[in-house]
Amino acid sequence: MATRFELLLYGPNRISLRAAGEEAFNEIERLDKQLNLYNPASEIAHLNARAAVEPVRVEPGLFALLQHAQALHRETDGAFDITIAPLLRCWGFMGKQGKIPSPSELAEARANTGMHLVQLDPKHRTVRFLRPGVMLDLGAIGKGYAVERAVELLREAGVVSAILHGGTSTVYAIGHPPQASAWNVALEYPAKEPETSPLLIAVVPLKDEALSVSAVWGKSFESKGKTYGHIIDPRSGQPASRAVLSAVVLPSATETDALSTALLTLGLHGHDLIVSLRPGMRALVMETPKARRPLKLRATGIAALRRQIRNPKLEIRNKHEIQMTNSQNPTN
Repeated sequence: MATRFELLLYGPNRISLRAAGEEAFNEIERLDKQLNLYNPASEIAHLNARAAVEPVRVEPGLFALLQHAQALHRETDGAFDITIAPLLRCWGFMGKQGKIPSPSELAEARANTGMHLVQLDPKHRTVRFLRPGVMLDLGAIGKGYAVERAVELLREAGVVSAILHGGTSTVYAIGHPPQASAWNVALEYPAKEPETSPLLIAVVPLKDEALSVSAVWGKSFESKGKTYGHIIDPRSGQPASRAVLSAVVLPSATETDALSTALLTLGLHGHDLIVSLRPGMRALVMETPKARRPLKLRATGIAALRRQIRNPKLEIRNKHEIQMTNSQNPTN
């Protein structure tokens, strides 16, 4: 998935833990081969190539994931959309550094975007696109799904204390580490200058939960003094500009991955909508900074360290903390 996955396991039997970890990583590699649209041999690449011509039958797990994505699209009022690939290509984010599209390029990409153009047939487990040019990109849900599937295998193997992250944008905590009640994950705002420490936004305790972070700085370009990020609002066809960072905590890594993307797209005004979708959700969203104005954020269940946000030199050091600065790649 063009990123780094890391896994830390605690337990008395090193051999069994290693075996469980290898099985989890094997599952992530299997899903990468299935879901990565940049791999011409993947099931998603085959689907993108054939579904506008004829219904394409897909593997049960993938069909269920597509149904889940369809439901999330409805729940988020279209802010989450796996048909985003034409817009990513239009803005030059598919393996490139980004560019501003022409009006005609943008209009064509928007015409090929939208879940209303995707037909899912549960009876035959097939997928059909209603027009040529539609293309699926599972980058905003696939990594979370892979983390969730890996965690299921770890639990089946008897692992009761572990933490797994993919690209520092989605992390799942199983149980808690020794001598601690939870895994503490630090949310940071990256520093503009290399010699300056990042701003600590919050420390989020996790226990049998997933946390996903979405941000605009993972892949971006500048034009005429304005920064354009790789997370595109599928409703407008424009790069998301209402927020710079979002975070969502839930038991499902698949859902945190998707909903953090939707929250970033919606911004502060979408906070209440996203939080209302699942009971017990914790979330945080930070708006795009404006000149000479303090950063604004909204949070539910996550205690933002407001004093620390104004202190770029503050750092937390704890052996049970990992830093989530979210170095997302263009497929996420």
